[in-house]
Amino acid sequence: MLLQNLIVAIVVNFIGYLPFGNINLTAIQISSNRGLKQALTFVTTFAIFEAFFTYILLQFAEWFADRKDLIHWLDWVLVVIFLILGMSAWRSGGNQNFKEKEKYSKRDSIRLGIVLGIFNPMQIPFWMIGGTYLISNGWVVADNLGLEVFAVGAAIGAFLALYLFARFALYIKEKFSLSSKAINKTVAVIFFILIFVQLGKIYFSAM
Repeated sequence: MLLQNLIVAIVVNFIGYLPFGNINLTAIQISSNRGLKQALTFVTTFAIFEAFFTYILLQFAEWFADRKDLIHWLDWVLVVIFLILGMSAWRSGGNQNFKEKEKYSKRDSIRLGIVLGIFNPMQIPFWMIGGTYLISNGWVVADNLGLEVFAVGAAIGAFLALYLFARFALYIKEKFSLSSKAINKTVAVIFFILIFVQLGKIYFSAM
């Protein structure tokens, strides 16, 4: 059953990070601006903290489920995060002094991975609903190190998905001879679109 926990976690979290969001778009931006090595540092750091984050969420899934108002505020937090990241990406794309091969500290990628790994509001409703469903339907066993193994699997799934985004960003950049500025602008536009999607979600959920 522990192997099943591991496999289910890898698959579910891999799929969970495929839709555009703040994490995979950040991986794309880092890969484009700083290179694959820096992106790998970010992805690895994020995945490690994702394991702890997932474990805590599953431990307190029922508590989160009883806090409906928390989900409402998390939706607004996401709007703010998308806005900040979108504006940052847009400024990078429009910065005339932006250097394609500018050197970045490894600590910057580690620091960003830690911050986004700890402060990842999109994952709270994801695991609150998905985790409860998987446990209640017998897909995941919660005892005998079950949650610990599941958390490790979630980290692996996140790592694989984000690494795929980072590699894909470099492939697109090289294939179509795109500049980092162009990719930054594209990432910014996607963030701004996500803001409207999130606002629409808030509006219709309040009706």
